[in-house]
This record gives sequence, structure tokens and C-alpha cells, in this order.
Amino acid sequence: MSVRVGILGATGAVGQRFIQLLDDHPTFDLAAVTASAESAGKTYREAAKWRVDTPIPDDVAGMEVVATDPGAVADADVDLLFSSLPSGVAAEVEPAFLEEGYVVSSNSSNDRMAEDVPLTIPEINPEHLGLIDVQRDERGWDGALVKNPNCSTITMVPTLAALDEFGLETVHVSTLQAVSGAGYSGVTSMEIIDNAIPHIGGEEEKMETESRKLLGAFDGGEVRLHDAEVTASCNRIPTLDGHLENVFAELDADPSREEIRAAMEGFESADLYSSPDQLIKVFGDDEPDRPQPRLDRTYAGGMGIVAGGVQHTAAGIKYNCLAHNTVRGAAGASLLNGELLVEEGYV
Repeated sequence: MSVRVGILGATGAVGQRFIQLLDDHPTFDLAAVTASAESAGKTYREAAKWRVDTPIPDDVAGMEVVATDPGAVADADVDLLFSSLPSGVAAEVEPAFLEEGYVVSSNSSNDRMAEDVPLTIPEINPEHLGLIDVQRDERGWDGALVKNPNCSTITMVPTLAALDEFGLETVHVSTLQAVSGAGYSGVTSMEIIDNAIPHIGGEEEKMETESRKLLGAFDGGEVRLHDAEVTASCNRIPTLDGHLENVFAELDADPSREEIRAAMEGFESADLYSSPDQLIKVFGDDEPDRPQPRLDRTYAGGMGIVAGGVQHTAAGIKYNCLAHNTVRGAAGASLLNGELLVEEGYV
């Protein structure tokens, strides 16, 4: 089966990761790339300041970039759109595509917590895709909108899902987030070199709300948020890629460190092309200083989660987790949702 796809916002940091991940994909054929009006009409090579660690695929470099509106994309005859637009732009643009019947798998933060929009990690809550039927009824769309979570949220939630069998009650997390998560112009070198910035606007609220929705239960009509209380502190540090997070969790049960590691490493992955065979890799007591961004962000091609430093505390447990923020945390997450949409017959 071949599915024609397009990328909204194809020239930015996440858009470039989409280009990379779609190269040689067995199901998706890239048929359209969009960007701002300033880039429309240029070839992709001319429009994109390419920063990914592999060359622009030859068949993409010469593609014409078109404006980000349904009329400009119509001739490409795409079945599915991936969106990496800034949230303010996406909030205005995505509904126009949805009203025209397009299915959109979006990395943009707008509407993630909307009651009728699936916020999905395929390995965690694929059943939430059922919200599409509610969404179409309530909004009158022929298309469908699916969101993936924030890059910091998606690093932590798979590990929490693995721990939920022990009765997840309270979560405190402090993040050490890479500069690529802010985009090319998000943090200047003078701000971040020899420095750490202990606040990332909006990130804490996203982690605190999105985690509970992802871990919540879908009853066929709505998602009931998970009962766990989540508190986050988000910090920017001078690493290029890879978000490292320090997680403190209180559990109803009292599992051993071996049981915690076994639950994480044994957590079932998804039967999708881009999902790793083993979703979560966990370092043992012999490597207490892992994971590290430079050493571990490319685990499973950047699509896996790496954890370590599992210890007991007076209130529960603590551990570290890491994921590649522009691969698993952004473009790769939307790509997985696209594969799930195809698997479930929505595309």
C-alpha cells in the first residue's frame, strides 16, 4: 500500500526531520512540501537551511515548495498531512485543511488538550484514536486531526505507563532540554553557552496536563484523565539534541529496582514500522551515569526511550530518562501516528 503524504512547514527543524524519516519509508510517498509565502516557488534545496546530519534526499531537493493552504496542496493529491507548523500558525491553518477533508497528524501544540482531539503515542494509548469519530460528529469535519505530545512529555510518559501497574500516584520531573527543542532561532548562543535557563515558557504546563491525558482511559466518548498528580520544572541546557529528565514517582506498591527495570524493558512496543522492537532500554547499577544525551539519544534510530539510575527514595522511586527530542519527540512521533492512522483505516 502506498500513501501520498505532505509536510506542512517542511523547511523548519522538525520539518527537516520529517524529510529525513520519510526517505525510503515503505508506505509513505512524499508528494508535497509547504512553507511560508517567502519560500513558496523555490526548490526545497533553495528554501531550507538544511541542518540534519544526512543529505537532503535527491528526490526532495528539487521539489517545489508551495504555500501552506489547501488550494496549493490540492494538485498533489495527498492522503495524509504531517504538520510541523508553529502552534499559532497551525491553529489558523490546520482547520482549513480539515474542513477540506484532509487527515492531519500534527506535532503542533494547539488543540492537544481539546476533548475531541486524540493525543496519541501508539505504544501507549492507540485506542484514543477513537476520538476521531467524536471529533467528526462535533466539528463537522470530513478530515481528522491527531496530535502527538510535547517532546519533553513523550520522553517521560512511556516510562510512567510501564510503572502504572504499580499504582502511579504522584510524579515530579525536572528536565534538562536540548536547544534544538527551541528551533533554530529559539535560543541565541549568547544566552545558552556556559549557561542553563531554568524556565521554558509553557513546557511545564504541557507536561503536567498532557501526561494525564495520555495515561487516561477512553470510554468510547471521552478521555478521563489519569488520577496521578504531575509537577514539572523545565530547563534549557547547552546540548544540541536529546532531552534528559529526572523523574521522581510515588507508587501505591513498593517494587524492587529489578522489578521496575523489568517493567520498563518489558513494556510492549507497537507493531508499526517506525516503532522500535524494544521501546525502553534501561541501564543497570553498573552504569549509574547513563543515559547521557551525546551517548544515548540515537538509541533505536532516535525512536526509543532510554532510562537509568533507578533508585528508591523516602517517598518512592527516582530515575532518569532520555529521548531524541526532534526524532522521537517531534517528527518521529507524528510519523508513528500517521502509521497508526493507516493501520486503523482512517487513511
